[in-house]
Amino acid sequence: MDHTQINRIAERHWHALDDDRVVGRGEALRRPDGRTFLCVDAWHDAVFDRLACSMLAELPRPLYTVVDEADVDLTAQWRRAGFATGRRECGFVIPTDGLGPVPTPEGVTILGFGDAAHGPLHALDRAVREEIGSQPMPAEVLPRPDGITVADASRYVAAARGDRYVGLARVTPVRQPRIGMIAVRFDERRRGIARAMLATVLGSLHRNGIGSAWAEVDESNKAALALFEGIGAREAGGNLELVLA
Repeated sequence: MDHTQINRIAERHWHALDDDRVVGRGEALRRPDGRTFLCVDAWHDAVFDRLACSMLAELPRPLYTVVDEADVDLTAQWRRAGFATGRRECGFVIPTDGLGPVPTPEGVTILGFGDAAHGPLHALDRAVREEIGSQPMPAEVLPRPDGITVADASRYVAAARGDRYVGLARVTPVRQPRIGMIAVRFDERRRGIARAMLATVLGSLHRNGIGSAWAEVDESNKAALALFEGIGAREAGGNLELVLA
């Protein structure tokens, strides 16, 4: 594969060519939080290494990627490129009937799927991200236009205190629904809002005949781990977020 040619075909896309045949692809995805995540798809280690080397030479650092911790080959490929583990996310299978009815905190209203307004949701999402600052957000790669963090309000459950939105939970409707984010504003934490939103999410899924959901939690987030473990969620593997500083 020494004669493989690497071409940058667009701002965030690379191709590896062997006699004009595409033998590998690379992509750089910029998240709403400003971080750039890389993805390389190649059958051969040599092609992966050439693609990664070309991408790293043309992109500003730090750079990130996410791998299934069980995929030792892919993890080794990224480590050869200089990446190191930044954090680990635990994967959980969550039974949708494991929580049941939960009292809503006094003065708070839980808005179900489709009931939250886009504008307040977007404002809350930005506020939560600013509060978290350098702390890690979920390690998902979301190819959205810069600055757009709430693409579809119907995927959200929200918590409101009066006219102010104070919490949100997002679900991605894939084959096994994925709870991608549960967040509460700092000044409203430890009041049971996250648990009430989670009960609404799981109850809605259960009524629609869905037996379980999936979620990923940073292993350093002890409060979130306790929340899921307390409702019978089962840990099932995890992801590694790798970083090249």
